[in-house]
Amino acid sequence: MPDLDPALHQLAEAYSIATDFWDWQGRHVSVAPDTITGVLAALGVHASTPEQVRQALTSAQQQRWSRMLPPFLAVRQGQQSSVPVHVSHGDAVELWIELETGETRHDVHQLEHLVEPQVVEGRTVGEAMFAVPADLPMGYHTVHADSAGGQATMVLIVTPDWLGLPERMGHRAWGVATQLYSVRSHQSWGVGDLADLADLAVWAAADHGADYILINPLHAAEPVAPMEPSPYLPTTRRFANPLYLRVERIPEYAQASGHQRAEVDRLRAELLGADVLDRIDRDAAWAAKRAALEIVRAVPRTAGRELAYRAYRTRQGTGLEDYATWCALVESYGTDWTAWPPELQHPHSSETRAFADEHADEVDFHRWLQWVLDEQLGATQLAARSAGMSLGIMHDLAVGVHPRGADSWMLQDVYASGISVGAPPDPYNQNGQNWTQRPWRPDRMAEVAYAPFRELVATILRHAGGIRVDHVIGLFRLWWIPEGGAPTDGTYVRYDHEALVGILALEAHRAGAVVVGEDLGTVEPWVRDYLRERGILGTSILWFEFEFDAGGAPLRPEWWREYCLASVTTHDLPPTAAYLVGDHVRLREELGVLTRPLAEELAADEADRQAWLDNLVRRGALTEGSGVEETLQALHRYLTWTPSRLLCLALTDAVGDRRSQNQPGTVDEYPNWRVPLTGPDGERLMLEDVLVSQRAAALAAVLSEDQR
Repeated sequence: MPDLDPALHQLAEAYSIATDFWDWQGRHVSVAPDTITGVLAALGVHASTPEQVRQALTSAQQQRWSRMLPPFLAVRQGQQSSVPVHVSHGDAVELWIELETGETRHDVHQLEHLVEPQVVEGRTVGEAMFAVPADLPMGYHTVHADSAGGQATMVLIVTPDWLGLPERMGHRAWGVATQLYSVRSHQSWGVGDLADLADLAVWAAADHGADYILINPLHAAEPVAPMEPSPYLPTTRRFANPLYLRVERIPEYAQASGHQRAEVDRLRAELLGADVLDRIDRDAAWAAKRAALEIVRAVPRTAGRELAYRAYRTRQGTGLEDYATWCALVESYGTDWTAWPPELQHPHSSETRAFADEHADEVDFHRWLQWVLDEQLGATQLAARSAGMSLGIMHDLAVGVHPRGADSWMLQDVYASGISVGAPPDPYNQNGQNWTQRPWRPDRMAEVAYAPFRELVATILRHAGGIRVDHVIGLFRLWWIPEGGAPTDGTYVRYDHEALVGILALEAHRAGAVVVGEDLGTVEPWVRDYLRERGILGTSILWFEFEFDAGGAPLRPEWWREYCLASVTTHDLPPTAAYLVGDHVRLREELGVLTRPLAEELAADEADRQAWLDNLVRRGALTEGSGVEETLQALHRYLTWTPSRLLCLALTDAVGDRRSQNQPGTVDEYPNWRVPLTGPDGERLMLEDVLVSQRAAALAAVLSEDQR
């Protein structure tokens, strides 16, 4: 690897781009110059020649001096902080704070701050520093600055110093994790829906004392076929997928004519008659459900319902309008907005506004879908809480979005182009991963004070008791892969974690919700310390918990983290019944994602697994020669011996399923995210089967006994 030019290194640092890192095997890796220039190009910085590098570096260094106030500042409540102000050297400046409530605070005093002025575009600029009061309330406030040279404003975000667990959750809690689409009932439309989720939550709470249901991301996919099956590659993270609607639970269905209801029933019957038993067919389900939804939407709404719809539209604002317009455009021009007519490739062009006016009914249909989704999401959370859950529904937040999706069109000014997000090689994916997602641009997100992130988190938490953040390290840094490169050709780009984690904590505090960060894989130890310091729970998977300083023995229960969600498995691993016999290793070999010989991988996997089984035997949780059911119970009983505040049972484990929902590192080689819930014999299980399952009840009892 050639030595990196010092100026290019400085430029990379100015834009939070890593020039080196430590890999999963403990090796120090220097990032290739081509990777750095590729990432800089995605940030709009040209650095192909030494002269371009020099000019870009000068511009970056002068940027903060050229504006009176920074675009935003995120601070923790109760902590002293300060705001830099840049004015013509020698000019006086006044600062005050307008609180979110409308109240004005003038107790902002200037600090002693000696720094040499800078010449910026021929003007001598001085820097003053003002103290921000430590007793400001949490919220989004506005700082105003006024001097002879002009006025400026900035967003001041005051966040909780500590989030922790909601007060209403006064004890350790346990819950069920499931991929909702896989949990179908006899009343649903070929895909598990929000009514199914409500029933599952009531069963878990009322019969077994569970406090939450953790589900896959419900983010929206494409409104036309083919619908992306991965819930972790959505078209938008702010709005939900109408595939999860229960048509018959929409109030207007009850007011429909007999003919209209009969047509809805016919559509559902035809769909289920062609049901593919071993595969979730989202496209077929959406085609039938969409036709039914159009029938229900045509039913006149009462005056009160019209008021509720209007209020929802007002609350969601421009974001809802843009999303609904994107959906209508997709139906006319296809899912790749970069191939649309150029004049329609931006949400705020006059041609786009004209299209929305000309297709008002189609746009309104997609607005209406989000409204009825919001209502059913609220009803589901209410059902869960009413049944006794202290938290209710815990939603999942995906890392990013589809590069040709709604968010990348609506928010193209804050997403990086020519870049994919992924992960470097790690023990489980030794070739690295390319998730084909677009990342936020840290610089542009700062310019808009993280408004898109604030809006999406607030929307998700509106009807939730918790949020799980997939790959929470993405709030600190993401692995950026320049277009055309392999996953190994990337580097890390750092984010303002104080702002992102702070906003997450603030919105969760307002919603009375818990935040769980998925901090598995290659995560720097200080990140886990920081999340613990902010009251964000981590994630512990039993199979990955080993002692680093005791010969690699399974981590003894009293040493597990208190502030984490602990489970035996996760959706990226096979159900435990399959894991116990090494099915996941053989599957990875078949799919070509191993870098070590199969025999070596099987031996290593068997050693880890046997270490856990031996540990369970030593501790008296398991006897030699026990079967799968006894082993499953022993593994989950081990969780109850830890101090972890949240315990989790995968529904696949509860019913004895053996099929993986997802095989990381693959796309079409395996039916990822399309696997219905099945029993140990591979036969389809319906929700009604789960509700009377003795196997599920027995495993739930292991976790619920700990709460009595």
